[in-house]
Amino acid sequence: MSLEPSSVLAPSQKTSLSSLLASRAGKRPREHLSGEELQEAAIQLLNSNQNLSDLLLEVGQHSPKFGKVDHYWDSGERDAFDHRPDPVQKTGASFLLSELKRQSQELGVPVGVLSVKVVLERVLELTTEGDEDHVLLTSAQRAQLCVLLQSTRELLSLGTFSPRLLWQEYWKAQPKLEVIYHLHAENILALEDLFESNDDVGSWLVKEFQALCGLLPSQEEEELTKQKILSTVMCALVRGGFEEAQDTASSSRRFPQRCCSVLDNMLSWLLDSLSSSQGPQEQEEGKAAAMAWVGVFEACVSHASVLGQALRRFSTRSLTHILTHCPRLKVSDAIAMQNNWTFAKTNPLLTSLFCKLCVLFSMEELLSHLQQVLETHEVNWQHVLSCLSTLLVYHSDGQPCLKEMLSRLLSLAFEVYDLESMITAFLLARQGALEGSALFPSYSDWFKLAFGGASGYHGNSKKSLVFLLKFLSDLVPFDPPQYLKVHILHPPYVPAKHRALLQEYVSLAKTRLADLKVSVEEMGLYEDVTGAAPTVLPQHQAQQDVEKAISLFESTGKISAMVMEASIFRRPYFLSRFLPALLTPRVLPVKADARMNFIEALRRADKIPSAVYSSYTDSCHSESQRQQCGVVRPLEGSEAVLAVLRSQLQELRRLLSSGANHGDVSAQLARISDTLSGASPEPPEEAVGHHVIQLQTGALCSNELQTRLVNALLRGFCQCLLDASKANPPNRQGTWAAQFVKLLLGHRRLLTSLLHRLWDLLPQQGPSLGAAHVLGLAALLVQLHAAGPLCPMVQLPSSSPTTSSSSASSSSSLDPCGPLPVSEALNAALLSHNSDHMNFSLRFCVAAVSYGLCSSHPEGVQQCIPSGLYKKLVYLVPRLVPEARAEGGCKGRGQPEHLQPGGGAEEPGVWSCLTDPTVTLTASVLELWRYGPFRSLQKLPAYQLSFPEWLALELRVQRSQDALSDPQRQEYEQWACEQLYLPTALGQGGCGGDVQSTCTHILNAVMDMSTRPQSWLSPDHSVPLTDTCLPDVLSRLQSSGRADGHFLFDVVAGRCSKSPDSQDLGSELSLQQTLHTWNRVILALPALSLIPVKTEGAKRSLDCQPLIEHVNLYQRKVCSPAGLLPYPLTAHFLRGIVGASMCCERPAASINRAVSQISQQCPLLLASAGHWWGHLSPVLGSQWNRGSDGDFLPEKLQQLADCHSWACRWVSSSTSQSAVPSAPALLLAACLHQQWTSGLDISPRSSPERLAQLQQHHRPMLVFLLFFCMSDLLTAYLAPQGAESVKQAQQQCCDILTLLVDSADWLHLFHSQSTEQNQYQSATIISTEENNRLMPLAFYSLVPSLDAAVLNRAVSAPRFLYTAVLSYCKLLQLFLDGETPKPRPVSSQQMDVSQVLSRAQQVLLKIIILSSPGCLTHTQRTELEELCGELDPEVAATLSMQLSPPDLSQEMDF
Repeated sequence: MSLEPSSVLAPSQKTSLSSLLASRAGKRPREHLSGEELQEAAIQLLNSNQNLSDLLLEVGQHSPKFGKVDHYWDSGERDAFDHRPDPVQKTGASFLLSELKRQSQELGVPVGVLSVKVVLERVLELTTEGDEDHVLLTSAQRAQLCVLLQSTRELLSLGTFSPRLLWQEYWKAQPKLEVIYHLHAENILALEDLFESNDDVGSWLVKEFQALCGLLPSQEEEELTKQKILSTVMCALVRGGFEEAQDTASSSRRFPQRCCSVLDNMLSWLLDSLSSSQGPQEQEEGKAAAMAWVGVFEACVSHASVLGQALRRFSTRSLTHILTHCPRLKVSDAIAMQNNWTFAKTNPLLTSLFCKLCVLFSMEELLSHLQQVLETHEVNWQHVLSCLSTLLVYHSDGQPCLKEMLSRLLSLAFEVYDLESMITAFLLARQGALEGSALFPSYSDWFKLAFGGASGYHGNSKKSLVFLLKFLSDLVPFDPPQYLKVHILHPPYVPAKHRALLQEYVSLAKTRLADLKVSVEEMGLYEDVTGAAPTVLPQHQAQQDVEKAISLFESTGKISAMVMEASIFRRPYFLSRFLPALLTPRVLPVKADARMNFIEALRRADKIPSAVYSSYTDSCHSESQRQQCGVVRPLEGSEAVLAVLRSQLQELRRLLSSGANHGDVSAQLARISDTLSGASPEPPEEAVGHHVIQLQTGALCSNELQTRLVNALLRGFCQCLLDASKANPPNRQGTWAAQFVKLLLGHRRLLTSLLHRLWDLLPQQGPSLGAAHVLGLAALLVQLHAAGPLCPMVQLPSSSPTTSSSSASSSSSLDPCGPLPVSEALNAALLSHNSDHMNFSLRFCVAAVSYGLCSSHPEGVQQCIPSGLYKKLVYLVPRLVPEARAEGGCKGRGQPEHLQPGGGAEEPGVWSCLTDPTVTLTASVLELWRYGPFRSLQKLPAYQLSFPEWLALELRVQRSQDALSDPQRQEYEQWACEQLYLPTALGQGGCGGDVQSTCTHILNAVMDMSTRPQSWLSPDHSVPLTDTCLPDVLSRLQSSGRADGHFLFDVVAGRCSKSPDSQDLGSELSLQQTLHTWNRVILALPALSLIPVKTEGAKRSLDCQPLIEHVNLYQRKVCSPAGLLPYPLTAHFLRGIVGASMCCERPAASINRAVSQISQQCPLLLASAGHWWGHLSPVLGSQWNRGSDGDFLPEKLQQLADCHSWACRWVSSSTSQSAVPSAPALLLAACLHQQWTSGLDISPRSSPERLAQLQQHHRPMLVFLLFFCMSDLLTAYLAPQGAESVKQAQQQCCDILTLLVDSADWLHLFHSQSTEQNQYQSATIISTEENNRLMPLAFYSLVPSLDAAVLNRAVSAPRFLYTAVLSYCKLLQLFLDGETPKPRPVSSQQMDVSQVLSRAQQVLLKIIILSSPGCLTHTQRTELEELCGELDPEVAATLSMQLSPPDLSQEMDF
């Protein structure tokens, strides 16, 4: 075909096919030539001179995948022909095929061979440009290669290309992995073709993989290409190696084997690189290469092109390969080196590899496979144990599954006596224990559980026992010291008849410890023998012993028995280790702390040599001077530890904010735990166990590093929660917070410091904390509560009350004075006594309850929300947010069924309000208050704030610093009492509509407030009893109108009946405290409310019986001095009688009847009225005058006035005799006693003469006067004010007794238990139980002081000898029982009470000798002889000798 010269292309000019076509189309319009004609003309033109390599690229550029259709196709035409072959591409492929055929004919070679030759030349040309050693192609090379391969695929589709031939030829020219990847990706070359062509392909592929993994890309495109090549080729290998093939030919069977071989070789290369020891640079490069291949595993697992079963088979084979890779270490090596193979010390890449391979399996499947590998292969113990640690960290059910596996192994071991199973069980159990108690029990606990009892695996026969001991003996040469100590201190159970076998092992183990220079005798007092902690240096162990000993001393007040035993039996350790650690020089605090008290206790016990103690005090003084000069000792290594911990917490924050998976978070927490283990070694569990943490107010941690660790942990937790909450609400944050708390629980020493920090932080700095801190600390408290039994119990500071009185949060099932759960203990630190602390407690409780509701499932909400916090919130919300009162509290509101805690798909509103800084606290509170799940908790008894709990909280509020004003507080309390609790059912903590029940609760709460003070609070936070809400609460009692005498005295009777045992000192003190508190309560109530007015027909009268019974049963027991009510109480009772009489028709007659009844039935109140009448007269007289319009005093009140006036005249006048009023003898004696002992000057010589004037006609009055004086004597013994007080009381008694010794009336005072009726029985009713018991002491304090003549007169009196002997026996019994008073004499002249007993025997023997034989009846003599025979045989013999009748038979001598 002839063409114009202008249109002919020069041979060297390269013009695109589309340009040629476009040029021809421009010169010859489409309508003149058909498409076929145009195509043929173009082919003829190009055939004249064309380069096949360039033509391949030219054709490939028009592939829809790599190029675009030429511009002359408009958009409409392109849309219309989208489903048709590209005309340009079709034309190019046809032309390429035509050219290949033409040249093949010229060269005489097949078209397929020529096409391979052309493609290969072009490939080599592309790949050899630039750096031939570079693993990856450049971007330009990669683009041209893709175009070339597109053309190649066109040739393949036309049947003129052989992929296998291409690979055979390319193999000879050192192929590149990326080219193979593109051939595979374009479906040109199958992976199977590679392996079938040459046996060396596998080795080449491994080298290419290694080179590619070691490549450090400089651009992001190269990194993506690298990952894509590795993941694609590996997935192809996994499919080829593990998918079941339909073809069973031998060639097909070889292909999977070769794929597996490549994967195995790469895995071996990876493991070798992880374990190799190289220089820093080589290690960094090897780490990057290994990281690249480990990342391929994750891509393979998540790749959709690989079937699930193939992935499981691949993971199983890979896991087996890892566990059995290079089994160089023996079992003995594993035993010795196991401590270095924990999760935190394992290469992170290896743990990551384990995670990626195990993700498809359950824990049961993994442990089953692990056991199978152990039984059938030689294993790499480091990999096996590291794999187990990884499984425990990443699988939440790892612990129970491992326990079950260990049980199977031990059962199998003792069934067939298999050593393999035995050693496997021990290694796995120790590895689990190394990961901490949060993941697996300690080794000591596991060993004790497995072999510590008769029901252990070895307990069924002697053969099993021998097998166990033989096994332990074989371990001795290889066992680390801590495990040998476990076996020695917690030996397996051995029957008594086989103890010799155990002794042989113990001796062997001790010998091994001695070889290791670890003597059992030099073991720490509380050394960690769990096997979980690393070996501690002796000086560090001694420091741990000191801290534990101080802690025990602080909680018990006594020196630990371990310390006392060590000071005697382990003196070298005590002197060389323990004391130097204890007596480390420091700056002594101003107020003695626990360490100082402990040192002082040891010094008093002579356990610290004086020279050592003197050196310690001098060193402390020097240390103080050094610090004053600014010289401070640095903390060695503390900054490095803190820096590591902070970086790990920062990494944890990054993981949480980026939404990392559970495994990565667990791994990071395990690393944090390992750091804490090194920084703060744990005390042994056998010394701590499930110990109770004793909180101390103001106790700061003496270890500065530990304090800083705690602060870092608290800060880190708050920051992590804040970061996690920015992305997800609590119900979608995973379990990281629970794992964090488990981490803390595994470090009990840090946990103790952390709880002390919170105990001080919440009340001291709580109001100043920011929102992030409050939210974080609240979530931490919720997680501690959710940990349940894993958390230790907490004992509040000594003398601390139950939180039911302080915070109203303790459950009824808890011991009021015993340990509390952590959440309840810390709840006690959330104060609500003033405005600032109320607001903080409200913020904290809202955050905690909201977090608990949003993070829990409906069935587990109780495990996430502490009842104490909920109750405190129920108390605070209506008090501080009046809008909530309109909701009716939390009572009576149903729960919407569609609302479930933490279960909604959208973020709960309570959480969004809490985390939104634009929402106010009031809005957040109301949102939570109206939240259905929150209100539904009120239906549960544990979450119901009962009326007594509400009262306890309200009574702790300090009125002067209350958030409410006085009117607001009264309005709130009225609403709570009358609208909230009064109508609420009893089962829901209310009063069931019973006003009397309301009053009972109020009275009990007021009494509890005084009897249960918050002594654990610092002085800055304690509420003075004078500044409480007591007046406001009592006003609610008065407004009820039901606080009458019957009701009030019934309440106190119910409380006093709880202490019925008068012989028990604790019960007696409790009764005294109860009554003293009660007296303060009733003095705050109107006196009129104590005396009810009863109506009988049309008449109204006073009902004094409740008052009389109350005084006789209870008030007399707490009188001080005995036999006398306090003036305020006496005045209150009498004012009540006078005031209540005004409600009767005849007030005077009512008062007379009441006083007469009191005179007959309540002598204590009558005597007290006579004693205090000088103070009572103006008070009662004024009250009577106001109510009776000036009438004369009622007769009985006038009688009291007359008696008082007579006693005043009798004392003041020394000569004149005044008529004695007609009044009860007891009243006269009380008035006279008050005046006689009031301090007026009365001549001692004139007293007997003046008393003698009353002897003849008023003997009963003198007997009662003697009783009152003897009460003074006993009071002087019990609470001495000096020798003069006893001497004066004795003289007064002797003066009266001198006048009464001739009669037997005064002897009735010493027969308090007699059933004989007499007029002096009221003395017993007046006196206290203690004074009645001590009357024999008074008897023998007086009788020995009598003159001989008076004593002779007394001996002649009836019943004197009987009373003397009986009183002596009772006195002797008092001394034997230790119930006699033991006051500290303030003067050397005062006789000790113990001397009374010796004088009593002498006087009694004298009395017996002076007595006539007929002074005792036979019955009396027999009774006394039996009593004295047991207590004092000498007195019994004297009685028998002196008072027995003569034997008449001896006189009849014939």
